[in-house]
Amino acid sequence: MVTMKDVAQRAGVSIATVSFLLNDTKPVTAATRARIEQAMLDLGYRRNMVARALASRRTHIIAMAYPALEHKFGMSTAEFFTSAAEAARKEDYHLVLWPVGNDGVELRELLGQGLVDGVVLMEVQLDDPRIDVLRKSATPFALIGRTTELDGLSHVDIDFDTTVEDAVRHLYELGHRQLALISGDLDDPRFHAYGPWVRVEAAYRRVAAAYDLPVVVLPCSDTTSAGKAAVARLLADYPETTAVLVLNEYAALGVVSGLKRAGYDVPGEVSVLSLLMVPETAAMADPELTMMRTPGPELGQLGTEALIRQLEGADPLPPQLVPAKLSPGATVAAPRAPRPKAGAGRRGARKARS
Repeated sequence: MVTMKDVAQRAGVSIATVSFLLNDTKPVTAATRARIEQAMLDLGYRRNMVARALASRRTHIIAMAYPALEHKFGMSTAEFFTSAAEAARKEDYHLVLWPVGNDGVELRELLGQGLVDGVVLMEVQLDDPRIDVLRKSATPFALIGRTTELDGLSHVDIDFDTTVEDAVRHLYELGHRQLALISGDLDDPRFHAYGPWVRVEAAYRRVAAAYDLPVVVLPCSDTTSAGKAAVARLLADYPETTAVLVLNEYAALGVVSGLKRAGYDVPGEVSVLSLLMVPETAAMADPELTMMRTPGPELGQLGTEALIRQLEGADPLPPQLVPAKLSPGATVAAPRAPRPKAGAGRRGARKARS
């Protein structure tokens, strides 16, 4: 079994110096660190994380709290996790995923065990009970998301106002004047205060009004079948619609499928723009979805960096809002001229769309 003494001899340093590095109890120069780490690699030495935690009173483990019972795991979610894990690894921390509920009960129990140095919160509610739990336990934390009251909270988030404004502007400049938003279902008690859904809908209402567009918003839960049902309601109630913005990535897949099933050409007759999505999900649609690309990699990294700065006593990371960026696909185009009511052919039994 390889010991610290073996590592010290291989690196040409004292056992104490190896201990300083492993337990993070005293600073070690970059050159010395490199020699020790190379010696550990050569000898196959593995750090004893329990001993390190006992010596430094820190685990060098941080948790990402994700309410998995309330929120589906999507490909965009995975990007937050992977980028956060990479950011933690670069700073010699380990990231674990805690799929705990939004009520804070499980989080309180886990924090009482002293398993982690700090927590990154995801899927933040406007009034999130987990924050009170973290404050009472004196656990450092950072948010990927925003509450209503942000005083003293380290946070990063999507810039929903800019994202929605850029999306609407893109459609408007193509000539669309009959838009609709298929948003989240804020009547669902699990999501009535869910920050992204509330902020996207508020931003859309403001931006649509500023462009003097009809404000059409349809609630929809986060499933493909719900997206199909929402677009069926849209076609029945607002047949003049030429472009649809969809908030949830699963619902967006259902919207495209529902339009095609109803006999509509996408994007020839109705354009579809997904507000928050990643390329892997966009490619699942036929045709491939045009999207506002979710800034998951940036926010996962920034949220983790914000927490680690607290843990290391460094200057705090200023709050940052990162917009989603337009990523062209094949579901958005300029609107066609309205069809005449007469001679509608296969759509004769359907509401006229002119």
